Amino acid sequence: MKRVLLVVLAMLILTGCGGKTKAPDRDLIWPAPPETPRIKFLTSIDSSEDVEKKGWGERIKAALFGDSGGAKLVKPYGVSATPDGRIYVADSGWRKILVFDTLQGRFSMIGVDGPGALAGPMGVTVDKGGRVYVTDTILRKCLVYDQEGRFLMSIGDLNRLERPVGVAVNDDLKQVYIADTRKHQIFVYDFEGNFLFEFGKRGAEDGEFNFPANLFVDAAGKVYVTDLNFRVQIFDAAGKFLSKFGNVGTGFGQFSLPKGVGVDSQGHIYVVDSRFNNVQIFSPEGQLLLFFGEFGSRDGQLWLPAGLSIDDQDRIYIADQYNHRINIFQYIGPAEKNEKPEESPS
Repeated sequence: MKRVLLVVLAMLILTGCGGKTKAPDRDLIWPAPPETPRIKFLTSIDSSEDVEKKGWGERIKAALFGDSGGAKLVKPYGVSATPDGRIYVADSGWRKILVFDTLQGRFSMIGVDGPGALAGPMGVTVDKGGRVYVTDTILRKCLVYDQEGRFLMSIGDLNRLERPVGVAVNDDLKQVYIADTRKHQIFVYDFEGNFLFEFGKRGAEDGEFNFPANLFVDAAGKVYVTDLNFRVQIFDAAGKFLSKFGNVGTGFGQFSLPKGVGVDSQGHIYVVDSRFNNVQIFSPEGQLLLFFGEFGSRDGQLWLPAGLSIDDQDRIYIADQYNHRINIFQYIGPAEKNEKPEESPS
């Protein structure tokens, strides 16, 4: 037994005491050589074990008797990454928000019990003050928590919201935008929970929606919305229609089931397509620049992806639903407008 313990201690010295790492066996980049790489796959997170730092006793126990595996993601939909290294995941299987603190090496949950208990979380976002906003399709409202996960208040009521999914905030105006997929509208509240206005209705014309699911607010206050009109529509902060791009199909720049949407520091627009199992990147004018990802369960592959978040370092987080994980990519260079995609996104 003494010899076994010595071997285990030697292993721990070699491997360290932090959480697990999942660096890919080889570099996964897009586009493929000889083109200049723009997107790189970094890693994935599928359980609390991927971030939690363990003490010597816990690591010895895991080495001797096996790893428990920690709290594993079940069906992640929404994701939001913050500058302080936290990754918030709305998991409809857990019916909770799972919080992976990558810098502190901690794992926690939000919405476990009490007045802030969640039932059907779908969308999640965080404002600059650290407040966490979670849409719940069963409770039919948006719940708000502080940075430590303490429940603060709820936004919306049963007479107004029917199936809130996407959520985004405008920190400058202190406004919360909620996409109601059943009402085919976007509802806007202030940070105190007061209703301000709504925009949109069911239809296919400019400014109209067909089951809007996800949305994003950029640094300039513009609102990006995806829906089953198979397009991205862009509005100003007051809900005035500005522009649109995309249509249904399997060609370049077309959509089959658009979900998560976000904008990086260079103004590139990222759109997750759940049926294509990839992410398409567009210029601010809606021109397709590049896409990455494909169907599968290996590194860099996706299976029914949904939510998307881009942090201040241009790392891209994608909720990979049926692979039960969050995939993390890195934008590593400007996608030039004259670059052509090399394969169909389907």
